Amino acid sequence: MPEDALKIVDLTKTYSVSMGAFRGRRPLHAVNGVNLTVPRGSVLGLVGESGCGKTTLAKLILGLEKITSGEICIGGQAISSLGSKGIAKRVQPVFQDPYSSLNPRKSIFKIISLPLRALGVAGTRKELNARVDEIMDIVGLPPTLKHNYPNQLSGGQRQRVAVARALIMRPEVALCDEPTSALDVSVQAQILNMLMKLRRELNLTYVLITHDLAVVDHMATRVAVMYLGRIVEEAETGALFQKPCHPYTQALLKSVLTPEPKLGVPEAHLGITYPNPIDPPSGCTFHPRCPRKKNKCTDTVPQPIIKSGRLVECHYPDSFQFVDTN
Repeated sequence: MPEDALKIVDLTKTYSVSMGAFRGRRPLHAVNGVNLTVPRGSVLGLVGESGCGKTTLAKLILGLEKITSGEICIGGQAISSLGSKGIAKRVQPVFQDPYSSLNPRKSIFKIISLPLRALGVAGTRKELNARVDEIMDIVGLPPTLKHNYPNQLSGGQRQRVAVARALIMRPEVALCDEPTSALDVSVQAQILNMLMKLRRELNLTYVLITHDLAVVDHMATRVAVMYLGRIVEEAETGALFQKPCHPYTQALLKSVLTPEPKLGVPEAHLGITYPNPIDPPSGCTFHPRCPRKKNKCTDTVPQPIIKSGRLVECHYPDSFQFVDTN
C-alpha cells in the first residue's frame, strides 16, 4: 500500500457570522466533519457547487485558516506541529489565474526562486540558478525567459511559471485550484498533460479543486463530492462517473454541457435556490433539492456508508448501485 501523502480526520471549520444589530451571531460550518485520505502519487478531484466549502478546505490544508477541530496530516505529520514554513515546504498551491498570482514587478527568476529564498534553502547563487534552470526545463519553459516579466509571457507560459514556483520545493502535495479555467482550451490541454507528466516523473500528489468534470475525469484517480461542508460521496473516478450513487452527484453529472447545440442546456433539477449555510436544512441537508426524498430524509442525518471502496451519505443507498472496481 502506498504511503498517505495527505490525511484529513474529522476536520471542521466554523465561522461566527454577525446577523446584524441586536440579533447576535450565528455559527457557519464551512467544513463540517470532513475525512479524506490521499495516497502518495494519486490525484484527488474535489468537486461541488460554489459555496460548498472547497476553498475553505484548501485554505485549511495550506495553513491559511485555523482549524476549529480535527486534524490534517501531511506525510504522517500533523500540520498543527509544523508551523507556516513547515507547511509551505510540504504543500504548495497552483492558483486559478496565473496573471494575478504572479508579482508583475518580479522577474520569472525571482518568482520561481521565491519559495527557496523565503524558506532559507536557496544555497549559493550558482545553486539557486541551477535549480531554477532545472525546474524551468521540467515544465517546458526556455531558459531565455528567466529574466522576463509576467506581462511578457503568454497565459500558458505564466501558468507554467506558477507550476514551476509550486514544484521547485518538491512538495509532498500540490494543491491545484482551477489550474486551467483561465486559459484557452488548447492551452488547457497542454497544461493538463504537463501536470500528468510531472505526476508520473516526480511521483507528485495532487488535490485538484475544479468545477470542470471533464478535467476531473482526465486527471483524478479518485473523486470526492462536497455539499454544504460535507463529503457526500467519494469513489474511484471510473466508478463514480459510471454509476454515481448520491442524487447530488447524479445532478452534477447531468449538468455537464455538451457540444451539441440541439440538446440545449441540461436540466439538473436542483432548483435555483442554494440552502442557507447559516441555517441549513434539518436531517439530510440535500433533502429540499432531492427528487427521491422520503420522510426520513427531512429529520434524520444520514450516516456515511462505505462499500466496495466508495463512500456515500444517503439514507437509501439501495436506490443506487454500488460498483465494485476491485
